[in-house]
Amino acid sequence: MALQAGIVGLPNVGKSTLFNAVSNSAKAQASNYRFCTIDPNVGLVDVPDPRLDKLRDLVIPERVVPTQIEIVDIAGLVRGASKGEGLGNKFLANIREVDAIIHVVRCFEDENVLREEGAINPVSDKEIIDTELQLKDLDSVEKKIARIEKQAKNGDAKMKAELDVLQRCKSHLEQGKSIRSLDLANEELSAIADLFLLSAKPVLYVANVDEASMQTGNKYSEALQTMAAAEGAGIIIMNNSIEAQITEMEDPADKELFMSEYHMEEPALHRLIRSVYALLKLQTYFTAGVKEVRAWTIQDGWKAPQAASVIHTDFEKGFIKAEVIAYNDFVQYGSEAACRDNGKLRIEGKEYIVKDGDIMHFRFNV
Repeated sequence: MALQAGIVGLPNVGKSTLFNAVSNSAKAQASNYRFCTIDPNVGLVDVPDPRLDKLRDLVIPERVVPTQIEIVDIAGLVRGASKGEGLGNKFLANIREVDAIIHVVRCFEDENVLREEGAINPVSDKEIIDTELQLKDLDSVEKKIARIEKQAKNGDAKMKAELDVLQRCKSHLEQGKSIRSLDLANEELSAIADLFLLSAKPVLYVANVDEASMQTGNKYSEALQTMAAAEGAGIIIMNNSIEAQITEMEDPADKELFMSEYHMEEPALHRLIRSVYALLKLQTYFTAGVKEVRAWTIQDGWKAPQAASVIHTDFEKGFIKAEVIAYNDFVQYGSEAACRDNGKLRIEGKEYIVKDGDIMHFRFNV
C-alpha cells in the first residue's frame, strides 16, 4: 500500500537524522544548516513485528518478508512558510501529499546546533508549525468558499451543505485550531476532501531529547507531552542520533551490547514505526508456507476479498473463500495441519472482516 508518513518540524530539530535511522532504502543528508533537504527523500521502512519472527520459527520458511510503510523526509518549515518564506509553498505541498505527520520537536540543549527561535521551547516550536499549516488551510478553505458561495445562495442543496462545513472549518482555523480537532461526520468530510487540508492529517510527535533523557524524558519533553495529550495525539521520546547509530551497526551482537549500555530493550524506532502504522489505521495479516512467511498491509475494517487484492488483483476478482487461522491458535498448535485437526481453521466468505494477525490462504477462480 502506498500510504506515507511525512517527517516535519523546524530546521535543525533532527528530522533528517530520524529519517536516516528509520529508512532502510535511502539516506538523507543531515547537516547543520537550513534547507539541507530541498527535495523530499522517500524511504521504505520495515515494520517490526515479533509475530513474524514467531511464525518464522514455527514454519521455517525459505524467506521472511515484513510489511513496510513509506516515510518522507520533508525539509524544515520556518515561520512564514504559509506565505512562501523559506521555500514554504514547496514544502507545504510535500506535506499535502502524505497521509500522516511525524512532527519532530527539539527537546535538547546544544549550543553547537543552530537555532533561530531563541531559547529551547518545544511548545512554541509546535505552535509555529501548527500555525503555518492552519494558515495554509485557511487560505484553501477561503478560496473554496469564494468558488461555491454563489451556487449555495442560488439554492444548490449540495453546495449549501458544503458551504456550511467550510464555514465551520474557517471559524475553527481562525481560532488557531487544527481541522483534525473539529468533529466532522464522515459525510461532512467529503466537503473538504478535495482540499487535502494539512492540519486535518493525524499526527505523532517525536520528542528528540539528549542522551541523558532517553529513558526518563526531561522538562521539554514533558511540556510537549502535555500538549500532545490535550489533543489526543501520541508522542515518542527518543534520541535521534543514538537511533541512527544503532541502525548503522551490522553486527547484531554489537547492536545488542550498544543498546544494553543505554538500558534499551529495543530501539525506540520500533515503537515509532509501530505507532505510525497504527496512526495510519493499518493492520497486518500473514501468509505462511515453507516457501515464504509474509506480512501484508491492509486498512482496518477491510473484508477478505479486499485483503486478497494486495497479493494480486485477480484474488479479489475471483475470490471464492478464505481459509483463516487466528495467530494465537497457530502459535498454540504450531502448524496449519495441527490447527486443521483441532478445528481452528475456519472457512470465511466475502463478508468476513479480516482481523489483525489472521493467517490466511485464499481460494479464487479467474
